[in-house]
This record gives sequence, C-alpha cells and structure tokens, in this order.
Amino acid sequence: MAGFLKKAVLSSGAALAVTAPGASFAADALGLPNVNLSIGGESSPQGLSTAIQIVLLLTVLTVAPAILLMMTSFTRLVIVFSLLRQALGVQQAPPNQVVVGLALFLTLFVMSPAFVKINEDALRPYMQGAISQEAAFTGAVEPLREFMLKNTREKDMELFLKLSKSEAPRTKDDIPTLALIPAFVTSELKTAFQIGFLIYLPFLAIDMIVASVLMSMGMMMLPPVMVSMPFKLMLFVLVDGWYLLVGSLVQSFG
Repeated sequence: MAGFLKKAVLSSGAALAVTAPGASFAADALGLPNVNLSIGGESSPQGLSTAIQIVLLLTVLTVAPAILLMMTSFTRLVIVFSLLRQALGVQQAPPNQVVVGLALFLTLFVMSPAFVKINEDALRPYMQGAISQEAAFTGAVEPLREFMLKNTREKDMELFLKLSKSEAPRTKDDIPTLALIPAFVTSELKTAFQIGFLIYLPFLAIDMIVASVLMSMGMMMLPPVMVSMPFKLMLFVLVDGWYLLVGSLVQSFG
C-alpha cells in the first residue's frame, strides 16, 4: 500500500512537471497586462508642475458652485423668489427645485454677455493654445469683475477696502478681487431685501384687511392667513405678478 502511494505521488509530480510549461505558454498567449506600481517622489519639475495644475483644477471645480452663487446674479434672484413665496403665505409652492431652477436659468440669461466674453477671450484661446493659463484666468475674471463693479455700492466697497487695510485704489482695476467679491455679495443681499420689502407691502395690506374683517365679524378662531391666501394669489395672478417681477429683476442689473 505504501509503495502504491509512493508511485502515485511520483506520477502526479511528473505530470505537473510536464504540464507546467504548457500552462505558462497559455498565460503568455492570453496576453495578460503587466502592472507596475511605484511609490516615490517626482523628481522632474514638469511632473511637479502637472501635479500642481491637477490640484488647482480640482480646487476650482470644488468652489465652482460658490463662484456661481457669489459672483453672479443668483443671490439676488433666489432671495427675492423665496421672499415672494413667504409673502404669499405658501411655503411649498413653488417648490424649492422650481425656485432654484428659475433663479439658475435667469442667472444664465443675465450673465450671458459675460459668459460669452469669457468663452471668446479666455476659454477658446486657451483651448487652442494661444494664451497661457495666467492670461486665461485674467480674461475669465475680468467680465465677472466688470459685472460686480456695476452692481456694488461704493459704501460696501469702501468697507471691505478698509477692513483689508488696502490702499485707496486710483482706478477700478486697482480694486482687489478678494475685497470686491464680499462687497458685491453684501450689496446683493441689501438689494434683495429691499425688493422683498416692496413685495411684502401689498400682501401685508391684504392680511390686515382680512384680519380686521374677521375681528369685526367675531370670527377670532379662524386664522386670517387661511382666508387671505386666496385673495393674495388672486391679486398676484390678476396683476401678472411673475411677468412684472421677473422683468423688473432682470432690468435691475446694470
């Protein structure tokens, strides 16, 4: 029995020895890819520059939503639409998706001249290799700076220049962008709340009238908001409120 087992082991080893070259040939015939992993520092300046460019590109893509929110007309539009919804007394109509979508597409409409200029002066020449990255960045920022300067109050601009301890700029080109952006956002917030106050006035008058009528009738248990909401919606529809509001908002940008 022991001799039989010994012969079986020897025969299986011989079989493996015979089939091993064939198996390696089959693996070579499959053409399996070679993967080489190496960990180490980049020694060439070109490689370091490429890595830094990738990091900067990912950073720009990360802050792109903030750029859209803070450097365009989106802030004023979305705040005014939100205040309108609260003034009407309807908390979910239109939904948040509709409000944000309308503000986004109106932003694209208002900012279309700036975006076209960015495409012509910065993006397209850079993709064609005609200008450097620095020149493309300058060409992309300049239309946005021009838009922000037109819609920024001097008082807000002076505040942030004072806080940043910057020298008094001689021209608009000397205003630093890091001070211009918060000044522009502050001006947009103030303008949006001013427009919201004007929107609230007619609806507030309706609420006061309805509340007075209900009190005179002794119906104190009935919420005035429930009664005044249909009248506010009817007033907004009769005066074509969306037409007036959207048209006024678009024309309010310089």
